[in-house]
Amino acid sequence: MLPTDIDELENAPEDDFDLLAELDANVDVHDIETVAGDHCFVMQLDFSKVKSVKITGQSDHADMRSMESQLEEAIGLAEAIDLKIVATSITRVNKFTPATMFGKGKVEELGKMLNKHRAQLVVVNTVLTPVQQRNLEEAWGVKVLDRTGLILEIFGARAETKEGKLQVALANLNYQRGRLVRSWTHLERQRGGTGFIGGPGETQIESDRRAIQVRISKLEKQLAQVKRTRGLHRTARKKVPYPIVALVGYTNAGKSSLFNVLSGADVMVKDMLFATLDPTMRQVELPTGLTIIMSDTVGFISNLPHELVAAFRATLEEVLEADLILHIEDIAHNDHEAQGLDVNIILQGLGVGDEYPIPIVRVWNKTDLLSDEDREAVNNTAAEDNDIIPISAVKSIGLHELSKRIESVLQKDHHFYQLQLSPARGAELAWVYRHCQVKQRDDLEDGTIDLNVMVDDKHHEQFKNKFHMELGLDMREEWEK
Repeated sequence: MLPTDIDELENAPEDDFDLLAELDANVDVHDIETVAGDHCFVMQLDFSKVKSVKITGQSDHADMRSMESQLEEAIGLAEAIDLKIVATSITRVNKFTPATMFGKGKVEELGKMLNKHRAQLVVVNTVLTPVQQRNLEEAWGVKVLDRTGLILEIFGARAETKEGKLQVALANLNYQRGRLVRSWTHLERQRGGTGFIGGPGETQIESDRRAIQVRISKLEKQLAQVKRTRGLHRTARKKVPYPIVALVGYTNAGKSSLFNVLSGADVMVKDMLFATLDPTMRQVELPTGLTIIMSDTVGFISNLPHELVAAFRATLEEVLEADLILHIEDIAHNDHEAQGLDVNIILQGLGVGDEYPIPIVRVWNKTDLLSDEDREAVNNTAAEDNDIIPISAVKSIGLHELSKRIESVLQKDHHFYQLQLSPARGAELAWVYRHCQVKQRDDLEDGTIDLNVMVDDKHHEQFKNKFHMELGLDMREEWEK
């Protein structure tokens, strides 16, 4: 049994992350070697016949996705942590059973299938209650992981930064707190990752529950400090005269590919769900010449566990500081409309729209995967809507048009001037570079510095007061060329 000395926990330093991680998982938070290679049976549940009960974790637009598509996504999630898929099924739930989700006959039938394929682990692509999870494990004699637990496993595998590890650890503990009724619990494990797949042992539920609460309190304090630090970083960024553009989208929509091609960065790009977890920011000069700060965020997904939304809120709230949001959509995916709704629901939950009226441009990525007929239809739709830009990040198609649209949106609240300064105005020149964007600079023979600059609303009055004698032409039309 892992160490659960509550006095040791309560007396630990607030910033002693290593101790917290050790007491959380006894190993590094992304070591999941006990999971990798397990023979896994992936099960997609069909609730179409269950009308009278609201299924926990099911989105209101779940019927927009086919059962086959939902199963395919669940397989992708399982493969993201290197599980070996030995069999899959789409299982109809005719009558909701609180104790086991399925009726007794269906539980026995599925158990025979698991034995036939020698499955060591079952992934059930829905949210199970702790009681359902325990009862199914006892009935089948194998470990059972629901959608929430599976996504938490992936996040545990992907977290690289200290902040990411803290957020995953907090989400895990909140998930575990309600699951101490299980036959196999996280605190029974002898080794493994931050997930919940481990071997049997002894449990002291009340002691474990108290120990978990102590850990949660400590992690929440550390994440509060992370939020304060992020606030300081945001304050510092506001002093930089570059607008912030945030990339959001369903996982595997191509955000990181677009981020890389525009920024020249080397963010991990794989055809894999949640390949990117920790957010990345870069200063980027667009093909049109505008300089921006671009932020690549964690991918969204349908039925994102509330434990993760709560734990990662500090990270997700980076979106709220953006001057523009690019919603990257995989236009070649059969479920792109449903995926778009899932992203919008999360953005609305963060306050985007009413509380934070941030402009959003929809970027329809992966047009290279469309048929000629579908690509033409997409281009025709985009031609009638300025806020839809079709692109292919991997083929670098449509990037200039995207850059022009980004500039068009960002420049609505900016002003453009030609400015001439003498060589003696060094302090004023430094102010311009700190608070404005310099589009063009010419150093003339007499030492005069000729500048074309862009000024945002925040600094406009101060700019005019400083340079009202030196201002030349309004350069908006020239800039936009």
